[in-house]
Amino acid sequence: MRKKAVCIISGGMDSALSAKIAKEDGYDIVALHFNYGQRTEKKELEAFRKIANYLDDIKRYEIELDFFKQIGASALIDNNLAVPTGGIEDGIPITYVPFRNGIFLSIASAIAEKHNAEAIFIGVVEEDSSGYPDCRDKYILAMQKAINLGTKDKTKIEIKMPLVHLKKEQIVQKSLDLGVPLEYTWSCYQNEDRACGVCDSCRLRLKGFKKAGKIDLIKYME
Repeated sequence: MRKKAVCIISGGMDSALSAKIAKEDGYDIVALHFNYGQRTEKKELEAFRKIANYLDDIKRYEIELDFFKQIGASALIDNNLAVPTGGIEDGIPITYVPFRNGIFLSIASAIAEKHNAEAIFIGVVEEDSSGYPDCRDKYILAMQKAINLGTKDKTKIEIKMPLVHLKKEQIVQKSLDLGVPLEYTWSCYQNEDRACGVCDSCRLRLKGFKKAGKIDLIKYME
């Protein structure tokens, strides 16, 4: 029986590369995406479907998490809060969604247990995480321990985070080396037609392409 991995795929570069690495490592891909009321939900879902098709996934889940809109507290989901466009600042930014990765990993674990998957791949990046506490490797490892304590004895799940210590330019280069279609991916926090180019996520993406000496094929506002 071939080994399986649940790959959390947001539609961005990092998760697309993480899932491609899973494929390269010989895993059959169970693709998992979350719609949680984010500003660019439709565009991210479109990107996810393109990436999942590219990866030839064996199963696909698109999970609706409506409760995040009730919580608010993040500029990604609360239209009353402005997405920062002045560059990355110290501290936890207003685009942080409370315990998002913890919730994602919990749901991914249930799906992994159902499919007898031995791994969950998540594209967290510690250095370029904009200060998000749920992107740190020590947190992910703690979640892995909790997940294995809370599942069946025969269930052994490893959470793999192959990008956690990479720089954004390394992610761009590795993606291109492995043939990941980065033109399918979407990073902008604000727009769904042309990327704004000024939000934290766009800035990180553009910096990565510039430092890698590559051209980003997605469209940006003039």
